[in-house]
This record gives sequence, structure tokens and C-alpha cells, in this order.
Amino acid sequence: MYAKGIAVVAITRRGVETALKIKESLDKAGLNSTVYAPKKYNQNGVVTLDKKLADFIKDTYSTVDALIAVMATGIVIRAVAPLLESKLTDPAVVGVDATGKFVISLLSGHYGGANELSRTIAKGIGATPVITTASDVTGKMSVDEIAKTLHLTIQNPESLVAVNSAIVNGDRLIVVLTGDVKIPMNVISCFEIKKAENGVQALEIINRYDAGVIITLEPLSITKFVKPFTILKTKYLVVGLGARKDSSADSIIEAVDTALERVHVPLANVNRFATVDIKRNSKAMVDAVERLGAPLEFLSVDALRSLNHSDLSPDSAMVQEKIGVGGVCERAALLIAGKNSKLLLKKVKLNGVTVAVAEGE
Repeated sequence: MYAKGIAVVAITRRGVETALKIKESLDKAGLNSTVYAPKKYNQNGVVTLDKKLADFIKDTYSTVDALIAVMATGIVIRAVAPLLESKLTDPAVVGVDATGKFVISLLSGHYGGANELSRTIAKGIGATPVITTASDVTGKMSVDEIAKTLHLTIQNPESLVAVNSAIVNGDRLIVVLTGDVKIPMNVISCFEIKKAENGVQALEIINRYDAGVIITLEPLSITKFVKPFTILKTKYLVVGLGARKDSSADSIIEAVDTALERVHVPLANVNRFATVDIKRNSKAMVDAVERLGAPLEFLSVDALRSLNHSDLSPDSAMVQEKIGVGGVCERAALLIAGKNSKLLLKKVKLNGVTVAVAEGE
């Protein structure tokens, strides 16, 4: 998350002090951020804001995952208003007062992660998070929050208003899993969950409730319905792997299980594993993936080296020296995930095994 980075912009001297505290808290949380401020308030760790604030926000809005505005909320609201497109594509926008007392989730609270980011910042700088989305106030997840948490695509976003309204108003809502789809049940334990063989059967179940959510492995085409429902489709998920020569199959499996748990991805929803082709003869790697249950793809060093992607972690000099490319697991996952892929989980190292998780369309 936040692979494109976070822009923290301040316009006063006191605001810059707070912005630097925010950056420090984000660094501790492992989130990449850059602080911007006018030249007269510049200091170490701050990039000069060399244009009008409205122009800066216009130029930055689509290039970052989140914008943190350390200023009066009215200023940032006026600046972002002409840029708004959709809750599914707009970056997270968070407002913080110059003294750092309050952190306010302003835009893209669920799907863009502004609510979560506000809580992270507030905890880091000792502020009060202000979250006003209705589902958070009532203690229930919204549909877009379910989609974000479980890495699902919202197939019919026009349904969100009606279904989220049903959740907020306390109507009877059912979550229906179709086919072989799996989800971590504890993540959405606040809802009743049923299973169906297909979309038609799912609708029959939903029509006995006030509204529903269908989670599916394949796109569904449904034109006739009675009750409001949202279709959430699983994304194409690839786990990239790297491992030392002495790694065992058990250590590889343990590393994969730990990594998937971090991003709430059930093993059953993983479509492919991927690694470098010099691992073809690694019995531990082949055995581990066979036990994990999805196909294993091998990629050449040249293919891995050719990838240029904004999500990639800095190259490892040691890996570069050993095999001729600065990293394996992230590159392998992104390449197999295909067009418009992105990392859900950057590389993590566990007992000599490196794991990354990518999602594609």
C-alpha cells in the first residue's frame, strides 16, 4: 500500500514542524513520504514548494497514493475539489492542523486508506484521529472497506451507495461466497456469510435479505435483481519467491503463510508462484510450491532485469553479484501478475526466504 508514496505539504513554519513529525511517524510505520513547504520555511528533510499550492496539488494529486495537508481543511478542500473523480481512484487525503492536535480523514477513507492513515499518523504524533465515515461510527465495515481489506475488485461500483446505506441503517445484509472462493472469515465477522454455487444461487439468497455482497472468483453478469447487491471479484494474485540454497521446503511454506497472513490473502486465492529459473533444480522450492497447491513459474535473469516498476524495492548488491539482478521475488511476482500489476506486499525476509505478493487485473 502507498507504493507511489505520500506527499506531506505544509504552508507555515509551525506546520512544517508538524509535517516533519508526521514523516518521522510514517518512516517508523515503513511508509515512504516526502515533505513539501515554501522556501522561506525550508529546512533539512523538506523539499521546496516552488509553485502555488493549488498548482502543486493539481500536479501531485494523481502521482501519489496519499496527500497529507498540514493546514486549515478549507484550504485543501478548495484545492482538491476540482480534481475529484471517484472514491475508487482518488488518493487518500488527510488534513492535519498546524499544531498537530487533530488528524482528519477527508477523502477516500476506506478504499484509498485515509482512515487507516489518519489513525497511523495520530498514534505517531499523539493527535486525535477524526473519522466520520458512517460505517466506522457504527462499527461495521463498508463494502469498499471489505474490498480494500481483502484485495477485491468492485465490479459494480454504482451499487455502493445503496448497499452501504443498508449497512449503516442496520438492514439485514448477507455476504455470499460463490464457487471455490475463500476469504479469512474473521476479517468480516460482523456480517452473516453463506455459500452459493453460482451467481444465480447467490441472488436467490440475497433476495431473502435487505441487501447483499457477492464475492466471486470470476466476473458475474447479472441483469435482473430485486435487492441491492455489490459484486466483489478476487484479483489475480502471484507470490514471488527467493530462497537461500540451504532453505528447506518447510521454511519456504512457513514464509509464504506468514506473508499471506499479513495481507489477508488466503492461500486458496493465490493463482501462481514465481521465481528465477536458476531455482528449477531446487528440490525444496519445487516441493514447497507443490504442497502449496498453485503452479510455479520460472523467469530468466534477463526477464527479471528488464522490469522497470515504481513498486520495486532498492536493489540488493549481494543478490546482484550472485545472480546478475538486484532482486527476485518482487520482480517475479509483478511480471507474472501482468499488466497494471502492483505489489500488495513488498519483499519480506523470513529465515532466508524472501516473499512478495503482487496483484494483477
